[in-house]
Amino acid sequence: MLEIFWLFLIISSLQPVIRQKWLEAQRIRSFRSLEERRHSRVIGLIHRQETMSLLGFPVARYIDIEDSEAVLRAVHLTDPSVPIDMILHTPGGLVIAAEQIARALKAHPAKVTVFVPHYAMSGGTLIALAADEIVMGPHAVLGPVDPQLGEYPAASILKVVEQKPLAEVDDQTIILADVARKAMGQVRQTVLELLGDKMPQDRAQALADLLSSGHWTHDYPITVEEARSMGLPVSTEMPKEVYDLMQLYPQAGRRRPSVEYVPIPYGPRESPARRPGRDGSHGSQG
Repeated sequence: MLEIFWLFLIISSLQPVIRQKWLEAQRIRSFRSLEERRHSRVIGLIHRQETMSLLGFPVARYIDIEDSEAVLRAVHLTDPSVPIDMILHTPGGLVIAAEQIARALKAHPAKVTVFVPHYAMSGGTLIALAADEIVMGPHAVLGPVDPQLGEYPAASILKVVEQKPLAEVDDQTIILADVARKAMGQVRQTVLELLGDKMPQDRAQALADLLSSGHWTHDYPITVEEARSMGLPVSTEMPKEVYDLMQLYPQAGRRRPSVEYVPIPYGPRESPARRPGRDGSHGSQG
């Protein structure tokens, strides 16, 4: 009996590791399938909460230096003539990491396409701006790229200094306002660099101001229609393989899922009232 207990304990402890390895193998297979169909290098920058450890604690993900190093390595391993497809699903992250990725993609000679199946906010949007084409799901969103200092938007910190007499503002807020002004200027300049060859200079400057100045809240959703109206090269021709790949990046497990449905495609259905009966007659219309 004790041996059975220990066997059960070992299997239970190994189950998360086995499941993770299986997911990784499925992801690689999906990446290769998409690459073969599009004749490109596919890079995924996908941030979800995943149960990564034996203890089962979810790990929150965002764009960091490790991400930028990995993307830069992938770009450098790609021949200049080979297109790059990046799948983006992220809430954002470190500005320096997002800028590194964006500049590396922009410098790639072949076509760069960014796929946004659901959302790419903040630093994710900054990366998307580097692409020759942004492919978004019909209801996917981008977001503003205005910098955040800790828990506060840089633009809001500047508002404090502008609206209060300087004598009434504490030294820490004045220092933060100085950093905020520099951060906003730096992000605006990066956006200008990324958009400079995609639209007229005056339009690029206006868009850089709009995205980096704190015009909206930082989580404001920029829809497909709004992105197009800004002059961004947006398409909605999302390959099915991208959605299939997203299924291989599950959220941390819950006791009961919040959303449930029968996971198969549904086509048009005949109304029950008009469905013929077994004897060939039509059902009642009442």
